[in-house]
Amino acid sequence: MSTERENALSALREWSVPGRRADLVAAAWRTGATVVAIAEAARAKSRQTIYDDLKSRGIDPRDRPKGKNMTAVTVEGFNGVDDDQPGGPLYDAVVAKHEGRAAAPDSQEYGRMLALSMALGQYNDLRASLAEEEDARAERDRALHLVDVRWEALADPNSKGSWLHGHQAYVRAEDDAHRAIEVWKVAAETLMRLASLRRGEDADRLVDAYEQFILPAGHPPADKPDIDAEAEAAQLHETLHTQHARRQRLAAETLSLAARN
Repeated sequence: MSTERENALSALREWSVPGRRADLVAAAWRTGATVVAIAEAARAKSRQTIYDDLKSRGIDPRDRPKGKNMTAVTVEGFNGVDDDQPGGPLYDAVVAKHEGRAAAPDSQEYGRMLALSMALGQYNDLRASLAEEEDARAERDRALHLVDVRWEALADPNSKGSWLHGHQAYVRAEDDAHRAIEVWKVAAETLMRLASLRRGEDADRLVDAYEQFILPAGHPPADKPDIDAEAEAAQLHETLHTQHARRQRLAAETLSLAARN
């Protein structure tokens, strides 16, 4: 994580001046922090609080450019990605022990190093998946919103475009929304399959490493939300279908009248 981003999140964790939270939320957002990280730092009860703060500062979280580079977090030289590869700290420790060099750690220290590496691997995977789910959710919500925008545009008396072209734009937006829901569902299901760094779900030694070394190093918690992706996606599809069926009936009345004239 960049120093600028961590400073922004640290300030947010310590906010106390009434009304200042929205400014700090916006500042953290501009450094690239995710809504999940911001909500945790601000001790917000829900992500909606953060979305409302961003909106109050003229920021639409759906407009964040995609393709954010997620650099793996490193602690004590470990990143959980290539620690066991040649040149990595775990690899070097094994070689040192095999060669009988004094630099080799004892079994307890090696166990700590291994746990830290494994915890970082889980942490980095979870952190990246949280960001992907958040991006997919934002795109899903943008697509759903665009369906309403396209429909409302059909009733705009000042519109200079043809009604049929406007209706085609609406139909395509509705189809795109269904696709966006499915893309989000895949991202959410991928996230929910990942292990959480919580006691009772993972080996306690990994949770110890997470709590004793990763969080104290200034890295934000990676808390996995409870999402029933299949149920939520099914509900969104059903709502969209029901809404579209009603709108089709209304559009049919307009087309019927137009055919008579």
